[in-house]
Amino acid sequence: MQIAIVGLAGAGKTTVFNTLTRGDVQTGGFGGMELHVGVVKVPDPRLDRLAEIFHPRKIVHADVTYVDLPAPPPSSEGHVGAEELPAEHLARLRDADALLHVVRAWDDPHHPHPAGSVDAWRDLEQLDLEFTLADLAVVDRRLERLHGTGRHGTPAEREANEREAAILERLRGGLADGRPIRDAGLDPDEEKALRGFRFLTQKPVLVLLNVGEGELPRAAELVAAVAGRYDHRHALVDALSARIEMELGQLEPEEAAVFATELGITESSLDRVIALSYRLLGLVSFLTAGPDEVRAWPVPDGATAVDAAAAIHTDLAKGFIRAETVPYEDLVALGSTAEARKHGKLRSEGRTYRVRDGDVIEVLFSR
Repeated sequence: MQIAIVGLAGAGKTTVFNTLTRGDVQTGGFGGMELHVGVVKVPDPRLDRLAEIFHPRKIVHADVTYVDLPAPPPSSEGHVGAEELPAEHLARLRDADALLHVVRAWDDPHHPHPAGSVDAWRDLEQLDLEFTLADLAVVDRRLERLHGTGRHGTPAEREANEREAAILERLRGGLADGRPIRDAGLDPDEEKALRGFRFLTQKPVLVLLNVGEGELPRAAELVAAVAGRYDHRHALVDALSARIEMELGQLEPEEAAVFATELGITESSLDRVIALSYRLLGLVSFLTAGPDEVRAWPVPDGATAVDAAAAIHTDLAKGFIRAETVPYEDLVALGSTAEARKHGKLRSEGRTYRVRDGDVIEVLFSR
């Protein structure tokens, strides 16, 4: 699970990266070309509660990899900005499962906005346009090829090329009108046909308004205003003050709690953003619990019991017999697997059972 942190120069992307990863990468480069990678544990208090029951040797959280990417140069006549990124950077961007788009919503006369004024909506649209132009360039190149050499080959190949061209022509019209591919309402077969293109505007996106201390009291108002206009599919909008969260992370827990109270911060914006990133990927967590470890396992929402078995180990999926499943809430309320079984809360489920978030699962399999 990989999320690319993107944004215009001066948006605070690297500060957000440091905040999420507890890193100390130098900030303030305003457009430096370095790439940074960090892995973050997904907060899940359920694991701590299960650990109180099972006393495991270790606790393993699900994790998300964040990649902090430099801002693409602006497009101009003859070239597309995003495609001018170094090859490694562009590959990381296209390979990402989702985007975290950091938008500057803080004002500081000591660090003026490169454009001369702070306008979150303008900046959001500007980078979206860059990604739209990059996707449009890919579509145009592929259509040119399909309309040329794509007319040759076997009847089956020509038919497949015609289907692909029809999908791309539809996408081209939307992109030309400024609509991201994620809004196109593609069916599963169409998404499968497009998988190799790794389109940027097809990726889910979390728009993160990076506010300053002075904007914290009206952060919810800013989020609502942007979310009301940014009505795209597979998109979320949230806010945090990356600088404040980074400072909180550098304090002892007691000091951080006092500082957060003084600022009126009632919950961790950092934990919320990580959880939203996880949700953005369309994932849920099933849990395993025992004396060796308590662990959260990420699977796509809608995954089956045999998919869950495969997430643990392919041998479990190959020899799958059944999954013994109990909802987390029932297990915690009853205090043990034995009590859950006694009260009829432990169920035996087959291969096609749809895993629910928080299911505590033991897979039985033949060796």
